[in-house]
Amino acid sequence: MTNTDSTFTSEIRGTFYRAIDPSFREFAIAGSRSAGRYSRAHEPTLYLSSSVDGVEAAMIAHKDARSAALEIVEIEVEAAGIVDLRDADALEAAGIDLADAVAPWQDVVASGGTPPSWAVRDHLLELGTNGLIDPSRKRPGLWHLVLFRWNEAGAPTVRLT
Repeated sequence: MTNTDSTFTSEIRGTFYRAIDPSFREFAIAGSRSAGRYSRAHEPTLYLSSSVDGVEAAMIAHKDARSAALEIVEIEVEAAGIVDLRDADALEAAGIDLADAVAPWQDVVASGGTPPSWAVRDHLLELGTNGLIDPSRKRPGLWHLVLFRWNEAGAPTVRLT
């Protein structure tokens, strides 16, 4: 993976991983269609991990919601305009408070509220970014790539390998 910094965004290229229900493999790069840390239910968002270990760590938070056995797939990504939430300078330049990004979200959404991480997404979209690098809360040192848009003009490209 290549990570090239600009003012507050990075370019990312490489192989990423995602857990999917094998019966929906053709939709592997369609993005999540339910509420997530950085997405309302009506905002398709592609959540990827930088490693298989990252996928497994991310799935800890979703273990109760999954009944089917999942398959881990590889996805090739070329993306620019990515804000790295692990980079304090990028956070400051983008005007993001890391506490908002990493705050618990599932119980807030379940009770009908709006988690602060959705405001992080909204702000980054206003800045014209395409997504973010999210540090793993379950396994420090691991990280995830979250894309707000992809495979459209001027957006990151992703393909299932």
